[in-house]
Amino acid sequence: MGVNDHKSKANLPVRCKVVTVSDTRTTETDKSGALIINLLKQQDMNVVDYEIVKDEREEIQKAIRSTQEVDAILLNGGTGFTKRDVTVDAVQELLDKEMVGFGELFRFLSYEEIGSASMLSRAIAGSMDQKVIFCMPGSTNAVRLAMEKLILPELRHLVWELHRQ
Repeated sequence: MGVNDHKSKANLPVRCKVVTVSDTRTTETDKSGALIINLLKQQDMNVVDYEIVKDEREEIQKAIRSTQEVDAILLNGGTGFTKRDVTVDAVQELLDKEMVGFGELFRFLSYEEIGSASMLSRAIAGSMDQKVIFCMPGSTNAVRLAMEKLILPELRHLVWELHRQ
């Protein structure tokens, strides 16, 4: 069965949680979180939860672990190279499998837009307990790139893959 056959069978509803990792953003100023939600809804995905957490390992992991009835968790923020950027570290500890191609492709596409600064992004994705998890940078442009070029074209397929026997 080819990838197009898989995608044609991947028509399940997808329940999503959006998590913004930031020490400063609020629901009123979280443009990247709002963009993720809007793009998901445009694709008829169900956004069942949304929260903003501080850039603290324990808070990030709690936001992921406390999520039961979802198929996908989409995080933005905290994927950079500073001491405060701990999203990737917090998430990697929880993953059953890492989807290394996401980070590789994201940095490649980002390089085409912003050049060598793209290597500072530690964007990753993977799975945990039959949930797909994506970690994107917090910038609105980076979120748009990740969502439109990588996540939305494959999200239903990924959820289908995680639930098939």
